[in-house]
Amino acid sequence: MNRRVYLAALGSAATAGLAGCSALGDIGGGNGPCDGHDCDVGMNRNSFLPDRYEVRVGETVVWKNTSEADHTITAYEDAIPDGAAYFATGGFEDEQSAREAWHGERGGRLGTRETFEHTFEIPGTYNYACIPHEIGGMTGQIVVSE
Repeated sequence: MNRRVYLAALGSAATAGLAGCSALGDIGGGNGPCDGHDCDVGMNRNSFLPDRYEVRVGETVVWKNTSEADHTITAYEDAIPDGAAYFATGGFEDEQSAREAWHGERGGRLGTRETFEHTFEIPGTYNYACIPHEIGGMTGQIVVSE
């Protein structure tokens, strides 16, 4: 057998064998780690999965840490609708308190397999981030419609 053909076949087999593997630990199957079974938004090392999620007024979103890293869910105060309730893991009432708590003693930490939920009562777009992974682009968005 030609060495290049052999190596190409070996590489293809390895790729196929690893398809679907990740550090995520897919717990829900389908279109993400949650797929609506026990959570709506999951997480890998540096992303919310999905990073954009749509609900109707009055619905509750459940986030679940489906990775091995610690995360936070921290709303951007200036990027939620006027009059909307602020939300953050740890129960903080504002973004500054959530950030200070994380940087002080990792306050608001959502450990592996832990969940956080929030009910959205006002329509609009809600942007949020994971404080420790924000610099890597771990941000998300909830869109709430009537």
